[in-house]
Amino acid sequence: MTVDLSAIAKWPNVPACYDWLSLDRRGNWRLQGERVTHSGLIQFINRQYGSDESGCWFLQNGPQRVFVALAYTPWIFRRESAGFLSHTGAPTGQLKAVYLDEDGNLLLESELGIGLLDDRDLAKFLAECRDGSDEPVKDENIIRLMETGAGDIRWQGLPVQTIAATGVPKRFNFNPNPQP
Repeated sequence: MTVDLSAIAKWPNVPACYDWLSLDRRGNWRLQGERVTHSGLIQFINRQYGSDESGCWFLQNGPQRVFVALAYTPWIFRRESAGFLSHTGAPTGQLKAVYLDEDGNLLLESELGIGLLDDRDLAKFLAECRDGSDEPVKDENIIRLMETGAGDIRWQGLPVQTIAATGVPKRFNFNPNPQP
């Protein structure tokens, strides 16, 4: 994904903006807490969404960088046919790993990056998971994996690994709440 940075050369000293824009757990953009519903604005934000070398995610608005507060991860993934799309509409590419945190959130590590699976797709995803004997996974096995880390659950051959929610930003090199 390429963000247009051309305006920075013309106006290099425009101050960055913090605490205005956020991304919620369902992939909705929010301006000062209010959900953005204007399709043109959503498309603009999606096109101009990127990250810097320190893992801070932002909207490049001309010469101004508007940093994004993340409810969890920089990407929110939705199921689309046999694959997944991000909240911006970008395809995730191939999945590298699947993680389950202590609260039952599923995170997918993809070619695009780390993303939270939208909770509306959680039931379908879990229904596709199999246990060590290739049987549909039972709810109690998912709960045991969440609570103890023990169990053999797989999704399309990828093991579902446990991860602590508090360690996700550091492990995947992003800052969920950039500040000046």
